[in-house]
Amino acid sequence: MDDRYELTATGDGGPERLDQFVARSVEGLTRAAAQRLIDEGRVAVNGRAGKASLKLTGGEHVAVTVPPPAPAVPAAEAIPLEVLYEDRDLIVVNKPAGMVVHPGAGNPGGTLVNALLAHCTDLSGIGGEIRPGIVHRIDKDTSGVLVVAKNDRSHEGLSRQFHDHTIKRIYVALAYGSPREAKGRIEGAIGRHPVDRQRMSGKARHGKHAVTHWKVLARYGGVTLLRLRLETGRTHQIRVHLAEAGHPLVGDTVYGDGGRINNLKDPVLRKRIRDLGRQALHAQTLGFIHPTSGEYLEFEAELPADMAGIIAYLEQQGV
Repeated sequence: MDDRYELTATGDGGPERLDQFVARSVEGLTRAAAQRLIDEGRVAVNGRAGKASLKLTGGEHVAVTVPPPAPAVPAAEAIPLEVLYEDRDLIVVNKPAGMVVHPGAGNPGGTLVNALLAHCTDLSGIGGEIRPGIVHRIDKDTSGVLVVAKNDRSHEGLSRQFHDHTIKRIYVALAYGSPREAKGRIEGAIGRHPVDRQRMSGKARHGKHAVTHWKVLARYGGVTLLRLRLETGRTHQIRVHLAEAGHPLVGDTVYGDGGRINNLKDPVLRKRIRDLGRQALHAQTLGFIHPTSGEYLEFEAELPADMAGIIAYLEQQGV
């Protein structure tokens, strides 16, 4: 049964977008969910359908109709999961490289969502039918820590932290070249590539602000081990920022590995990188405030064997 909310805009804080007002006024509703309701015609302002960008100045009557959570459509699949933490509100997993987070075109099954539906019976429906509980994503070929909400309250609380950029997100990566400095900050908007729509780019006309902090952990001649902290969390952020800074990720054929591997003199290293078959990027640390208890939680996943093996080899060579 639908839930209906009758709201009145006060205008106390000045003009406010309709989607922001709805998300702020209806408990458990994210801004993205509010936008979906508006697009579906479930939000009326003074009796008429409104647009997400409509500015409320005060006194407007806003009626919001929220349908019950849609059941998850993906099938549950008994896929092994490495669970780092779990309680009744959320689950934290170490996603392996090669696993897609949620079903989509070309990936109807075998995803993290399919595995979670078999492991958990109480995933949040607020993320949508094909990705229940999903608060954030990491690329298919990136390994590491990921948190999933089990109920709408947790989903809202975690989503707010990601939106406010208060989540601690630390990555470890192998990149080509050797940065001049020991640490630094990369800042630049990221959006869909103007020509290749499968890629992201810092040259997009309508990109979103993105900031990546990096620090050199070790230098190995033509390859450098980096620690990266995301201040924001845009799609392919680390991959784009490093590639456009002249230090693409090892193994990342989409963003500039290409011929860089041929510049490495060590044939064994070149073979190891080709065998890696993915970008050398691992989401090592994730820290956040538990949306129910208010406790700060932090989780860490060890480097996967493929990346650890390359680093061990480089250490042995002493380059």
